[in-house]
Amino acid sequence: MSINDFLQIDPSFNSSMFLSKVNNIFVKLLTSVMLDNIISIDHFVSDEVYGHYKTIIDQLREKKQRQMYDELNVKQSYIQSIDKVDDRYVISVYLEARYMDYVIDLNTHSVISGNNQSRIQKNYKLIFVRKDMVKEIGVVRRCPGCGASLNINDSGRCPYCHRIYNQEDYDFILDKIVEL
Repeated sequence: MSINDFLQIDPSFNSSMFLSKVNNIFVKLLTSVMLDNIISIDHFVSDEVYGHYKTIIDQLREKKQRQMYDELNVKQSYIQSIDKVDDRYVISVYLEARYMDYVIDLNTHSVISGNNQSRIQKNYKLIFVRKDMVKEIGVVRRCPGCGASLNINDSGRCPYCHRIYNQEDYDFILDKIVEL
């Protein structure tokens, strides 16, 4: 379906704001890998994406290594398609990113692999999904644990009881990322 068709279903959808969110989630994801803090993006990604990157971090941690993405930025992104699959809306996004991609030894801080001298460009396909019947976006979000008001763009963790809430109940989440 076209963006205009989707706007008939969700008049509050704004493609520029959506792409800004996509770019932000992509940068947060790679930054969380680099900082060894995958929990910080848990509410923005599917269980599959979270598990994949957690495995990568765990393997690096075991070897006392760290993946680095220096000078990371998104060069461009655009919506490729919007589809309805079963009870979900699926948005496919093309994204071009530039960064230095290398691995360091945590003991010596020396580069083990990759290049820390020049940036490379990588292209990705990101798939975002949202439930068909999401909770009203204008409604104040409440923690499922303690009932406190939540800022959905924060860490995904209630600041009071520390329970993680699921962004998918309100908005699109990153369901799949494929390097092209």
